Amino acid sequence: MQALCRVARRLYSTQPPERAASALPKLASDARDASTPIAVRERRERKRAYLKPPTDSDLTPSEYSGYRRALAKGELMDQRGRDMTEAQWLDALNERRTRLRGLKVADINGEKELQVVGQRIYLPNIIFRMVRNHTPTGKPYNPYEATFRVPMSVTKTDVRSYLSAVYGVKTTYIRTANYFSPLYRKHTGAKTTRAYRTYKRAVVGLVDPFYYPDAMEDMTAEDRKKRMEWLNEKFALDALKRWRRHELVRTTLSGSKNWRFTGHLRRDKILKAVARSRSRILREVEDVKEEMADKRAQGIPIFSDTKKGSRPSKWREALLTN
Repeated sequence: MQALCRVARRLYSTQPPERAASALPKLASDARDASTPIAVRERRERKRAYLKPPTDSDLTPSEYSGYRRALAKGELMDQRGRDMTEAQWLDALNERRTRLRGLKVADINGEKELQVVGQRIYLPNIIFRMVRNHTPTGKPYNPYEATFRVPMSVTKTDVRSYLSAVYGVKTTYIRTANYFSPLYRKHTGAKTTRAYRTYKRAVVGLVDPFYYPDAMEDMTAEDRKKRMEWLNEKFALDALKRWRRHELVRTTLSGSKNWRFTGHLRRDKILKAVARSRSRILREVEDVKEEMADKRAQGIPIFSDTKKGSRPSKWREALLTN
């Protein structure tokens, strides 16, 4: 009977449903639904119509099923015999989700005091690397979602607590996936993995939008120029690139015989230096040819033996007779 009364109140109510104070904005909820895994969407589509939440509800299908299950068990009834509405239940659920982990309220001498459970970590030895979201071709970028690469030992609770405590970022959902490094063969024939190819990807839903900076290929020529000037001013990328190339050449060729650094690292400058060296050698050869021709015309021997009593070789005799 109570269930029929609740259905009747829902059908004949003329007022809009109460909205939860902690409900997500419209764009954030749409982004959350768009990022739902395909398997979850297919499972939700197979549900019957009466098991799905109404179109004006702030609850997800999973939350709506949990609300209806608790409502049927009578777990949402207050002291006055009234059931919690969807908005009240969602506010209580979000308050529990966003609570600070690792704290408890202790009663000391009749006074309540907040204590830390476990050990405080002031400088966590973990690195959160933020990367660009995966955006399919032709789809808009989702600003209500952020992607991080974290160590394999980090859990969803750690991600939520870290972002909340360090940056004050409110999260709605966290989805993780483990990526393992493929096997690489060493020069000895053994197989091994690479540490930087093994990581955990954490996709975090955001309450407030965050717009990742545009990629260089998506910028206009003017914006790309400004970006490069700012990067060179802050991080000296061009100078670092030149220094790396210089060190690469110095360390790889400095042990060669008769090697000296000419200062040229660009291919066009190297080719020009090679062309100048070749032209110089050709000019020297032509000068030697002219000198030999003049000596031959004057009858001056071109070759002379440096050692006393040495006999000229056959090819020298042939040149002298000619």
